[in-house]
Amino acid sequence: MLSFIQTPPFDISLSFLVASIFIIWILSNSRNKKNLPPSPWKLPLIGNLHQLGPSLHQSLLDMAKKHGPLMLVHVGSVPLLVATSVEASQLILKTHDLVFCNRPHLKIPNKIFYGSKDIAFAPYGEHWRQVKSIAVLQLLSKTRVHSFRKVREEETANMLQEIGESYGSSVNLSELFVALTNNVVCRVALGKTYRGLKFKNLLARLMGLLGYLSIGNYIPLLSWIDRLSGIERKTNEVAKEFDDLLEGVIDEHIKRRETKVEGDDAAQDLVDILLDVQKESAGGFVVHKDTIKAVILDVFAAGTDTTSTNIEWAVSELVKHPRVMKKLQQEVTEIANGKSMVTEDDLSKMKYLKAVIKETLRFHIPVPLLVQRETTQDVNIMGYDIPAGTPVVINAWAIAREPSVWEEPNEFKPERFLNNPVDYRGLHYEFIPFGAGRRGCPGIEFAIAVNELAIANLVYKYDLALPNGNGAEELDMTEMSGISVRKKSPLLVVATPRF
Repeated sequence: MLSFIQTPPFDISLSFLVASIFIIWILSNSRNKKNLPPSPWKLPLIGNLHQLGPSLHQSLLDMAKKHGPLMLVHVGSVPLLVATSVEASQLILKTHDLVFCNRPHLKIPNKIFYGSKDIAFAPYGEHWRQVKSIAVLQLLSKTRVHSFRKVREEETANMLQEIGESYGSSVNLSELFVALTNNVVCRVALGKTYRGLKFKNLLARLMGLLGYLSIGNYIPLLSWIDRLSGIERKTNEVAKEFDDLLEGVIDEHIKRRETKVEGDDAAQDLVDILLDVQKESAGGFVVHKDTIKAVILDVFAAGTDTTSTNIEWAVSELVKHPRVMKKLQQEVTEIANGKSMVTEDDLSKMKYLKAVIKETLRFHIPVPLLVQRETTQDVNIMGYDIPAGTPVVINAWAIAREPSVWEEPNEFKPERFLNNPVDYRGLHYEFIPFGAGRRGCPGIEFAIAVNELAIANLVYKYDLALPNGNGAEELDMTEMSGISVRKKSPLLVVATPRF
């Protein structure tokens, strides 16, 4: 009877095993298969790096024209999601904002901002919420910005006086705009100006580094390129120089507080507020010294560089377009009505001024590729599956020049914003110079207040012309790329008093 019980032949067992594994693989693959966004053809190891030119926002737009408004660009081994349409930006910044609110770990910002303990590059979480809340409450809210009115007016008056002293010779407005914004930021954040710190050169180096794609971030095997190219050395140098400066600022505040006379009601600046929070550790939130330095550096980088850059582009466009300049001067002159200087009370009436600033923000977006985000979980947008941990870039520059949205998008026309509800505060996704959602820039009120007062007074007090009798068409508008896009050559003008 036992002779009827036989072991299955080996070949049958092997066939069954192979078939089982194949079925399991098919089922598993079908469950895990994702409908990823389209991607340009890529090379082994480097991905699409060879297709990225010095003007990254332009390179990504060129790719998007071929591959669509949502695509994956492989930077080395890392797939980078690039959004280049109003619909895509709204889905990322509004509909799925919470999913896209994290920041990826980037080597250069992480080194410079003390392990990303600042506001802009900090990972989404309690630390970010706390430091952002402190900065907004004490420096960037509408109420606090209004309270700094006297500082803005005084520093604007100083700038106008310096321009007046240059009568008959050319003046470098680019340098004066940096000095203006730096002095305003210093006074409200640190309590006084720090003219001797030479922030301009240091900030320019910082912003250039922040716009650099670190090879080691995307191709670990080629990290040596960052060392060979000098990027790693430059990052360490900038980090060290800023750290020395910030250490001095904090030590000065600590000494001043130790010798403070009882009853002295001198206004507290941002450093004082952060030192108070550090001392109290309110709500269990501990503010380390590195956090204080990271937040101060954040305020300087955003408050000085992008704000001065926007003023520079606005005035450059006014010089290049005499018709626009004349129209703005007529409005400002009529509203100022013979006063020695435009005040902030006058600004709310200047509709064309606001249109000029909006058009400048559209035409020269301060940060053309909004600061990278990262998905916190798997998400589906526009029919595509986006895995958790995917870095995301929104090409705000390309969206602001989309022909289907903007009439004559490559022309500087402030009139497009007259009687137009589209604004820059993050509610209109065709126009997002400051981003939107949880990670949108919290410094909008601060930046616009400085912009409006400086530009209004400059065109009110002076006629501006290029040196050596050059015509407006000869003004060099070449861009220099970094995380922000600045004019490559400084704005040199001859300023003639109008009155």
